[in-house]
Amino acid sequence: MAEKRITLHIGRARDLSGRHWVFYRLLEILPAFLSWTTLLLIVWLSIYIPSWAAYLIIAFSFFWLLKTVYLSIHLRHNWKRLLRNMAIDWRERLSHVKHEHLRHLVILPFYNEPQETIERSIEALIHTKGNKKCLLIVLAAEERAGEAVIKTAYNFRDKYKEQFGDFIVTVHPKDVPGEMAGKGSNISFAAEKARVDLLDKNQIAYTNVIVSAFDIDTVVYPDYFNCLSWHFLTTEDPLHTSFQPVPLYNNNIWDAPALARVVAVSSTFWQMIQQERPEKLATFSSHSISFEALYRANYWQRNMVSEDSRIYWNLFFSNEGNYRVLPLAYPVSMDTNFTIRFFKTLRNIYRQHRRWTWGVENVPYIIYQSMYHKSIPLTKRLRAIFVQVDGFWSLATHPLILFLLGWLPIVLGSPAFHVTVLSYNLSSVARTVLTLAMFGLVVSAVISLSLLPPRPRYHRRERFVFMVLQWILVPFTMIIFSAIPGLESQTRLALGRYLGFWVTPKHARVFSISESVSTSGLLKRNV
Repeated sequence: MAEKRITLHIGRARDLSGRHWVFYRLLEILPAFLSWTTLLLIVWLSIYIPSWAAYLIIAFSFFWLLKTVYLSIHLRHNWKRLLRNMAIDWRERLSHVKHEHLRHLVILPFYNEPQETIERSIEALIHTKGNKKCLLIVLAAEERAGEAVIKTAYNFRDKYKEQFGDFIVTVHPKDVPGEMAGKGSNISFAAEKARVDLLDKNQIAYTNVIVSAFDIDTVVYPDYFNCLSWHFLTTEDPLHTSFQPVPLYNNNIWDAPALARVVAVSSTFWQMIQQERPEKLATFSSHSISFEALYRANYWQRNMVSEDSRIYWNLFFSNEGNYRVLPLAYPVSMDTNFTIRFFKTLRNIYRQHRRWTWGVENVPYIIYQSMYHKSIPLTKRLRAIFVQVDGFWSLATHPLILFLLGWLPIVLGSPAFHVTVLSYNLSSVARTVLTLAMFGLVVSAVISLSLLPPRPRYHRRERFVFMVLQWILVPFTMIIFSAIPGLESQTRLALGRYLGFWVTPKHARVFSISESVSTSGLLKRNV
């Protein structure tokens, strides 16, 4: 078992040697090679064979239009499902199923976030429906954060321990050989400590424990654990299933500038779309999983940035493909990334999305593991590879082709091309298709307004107008905060300039629980 765990926990090519290192290193280069080849090919065609480039861009424009319609349909379906699930009384539904044996182990990792952010998340747990004694809380601190931060963790334990079944503090030691400083190493350490100090000590069966690995700013909605428990108890083979809620970046969205709001809501929308395509879904950010499955996989990887998605692939391959993610279509709420300084906000958003697009490090891992897990059906392995490669390739290239490179044949093409009917029609067709595709933003605006928490009294009603008009920024955000960080991540991976973990700063205005959770825009329908 130990050897298998080590093999599955490859972080980078340097974890291997010999021909395995060479092969894995080539796989790390592959995503950047595909993206840069695509972009440079369009530039080259625009200069030397502009007619080919024009036909290619027209075809791509129509493809993008169809894709926009396709994704908008999925978004609308998940939105309806989300509202329907929010209207269900999950506690009543759970009462018809034997559930008293379940325990929820909630891991809250933090570094040096504000105390108000930590307290808000803990208070939200207290306001959940159901028996709080079934909640086992682990507040996971970092030794590198300093004595003051660790003391804060113990203060929270002392304040809230009577509210839950148990409440412990773990302190992840710094500078552990083979580990990367980040969330993965912290929550893995916390999970193992919880196993010894909570589960084994109280003789709780691992199969009866659901682990929820949350970011420290995660605010759960009141019925989250009832919803999660019901799905865990009624789904087929829950020990081979992860459970993914919808992340809403709503905690402070009214205070965020327009660019930050668009980026945050776009991230939510993408996760909602993925929930309607579970065959393409991997775990992301805050997620839940059986402790039994987690323990068998030796927890999250400690030597990489994107531990939230990698745990799915660890489990997928360790179970020979017999593993899946079940979309809950039920939300948790987190902070929109912004600061009081506009340009610092832009930098932080870029760095956050660069960290997310660093999930491209899963591509070489998936291809490498697929070569050595031949008991998994070939079609299943190929589909997993294609979904990941296509996803990161599209992320890095499509916005640039659509909004920038699409005009290159007209700009760089020869004088002979400029007098052709094709040259004249290129701009007209591209403009028309883009205009039609932008109608999808109307759907986005309507759905985004329905997901908003109540407007704080200190914001004027006119702010609703900006919440609608902000969607004209989508072309800009797609290029600056999707394509470019995606390209940078792929290029860094190809060059071996690996990214370290970056903690997103929290500068949220802290609402009371009644403002941020109990009377949110979604829950007002259920109160």
